[in-house]
Amino acid sequence: MVKQIGIVLVSLGLMNGAAMAQTKNNSLTAAEKSEGWKLLFDGSSTKGWHTYNKQTVGSEWSADEGTLHMDPSKKTGAEGTDIVSRDQFENFDLKLQWKISRGGNSGILFLVKESPEYKESYFSGPEMQVLDNDGHPDGKIHKHRAGDLYDLIASSSEPVHAVGEWNDAEIKLNHGKLDFYLNGVHTVSTTMWDANWDALVKGSKFAKMPGFAKSKSGHVDLQYHGFDVWFRNIKIRKL
Repeated sequence: MVKQIGIVLVSLGLMNGAAMAQTKNNSLTAAEKSEGWKLLFDGSSTKGWHTYNKQTVGSEWSADEGTLHMDPSKKTGAEGTDIVSRDQFENFDLKLQWKISRGGNSGILFLVKESPEYKESYFSGPEMQVLDNDGHPDGKIHKHRAGDLYDLIASSSEPVHAVGEWNDAEIKLNHGKLDFYLNGVHTVSTTMWDANWDALVKGSKFAKMPGFAKSKSGHVDLQYHGFDVWFRNIKIRKL
């Protein structure tokens, strides 16, 4: 009996070890690789990213203990800046984890275009809001809370985790069909570039930005907003 218990415990240990290997941060399982997933963050460097409209990465962004960390205290320039993925994507499934500092604000943008005509990334790309709902003033504004399609559509529910805890975010865009998921909950669903979308944009702060969400491909963008924010397990696959 003791021997059998020992065998069971060893087996469980091996199984747990295999499970841990499968869930190692900033890595892909064999199944994910076969499904076409690609990592956008290797866990140890900022390779594959650059400051919006520039070639390098600002000092406020660094690979920090397996996270892509934006630390405003390390900013050396006059202004902090977003970082964008090297590659551009059209129809895609994007997954990542984020956590925000107390009182913090950030965002995950997509379809972002780089051009001198766009001073800021949000002039061209829509955003999934990253926010401390209770600690930042934007938490009091409808369509500005965590998980919202910023200033366009409020989340159908708010499954966001507490400040300092990791959140699982997913953005899927497939031939105009846009879906947001936060911590496994489907929170936003809409269609881009139809009459309803045009009405949403017309009624938002983006109405005066003629290039907003016009492109059907673009960069993934992680937003600088002057607060500590961390990202990890950033992966994408083309649809």
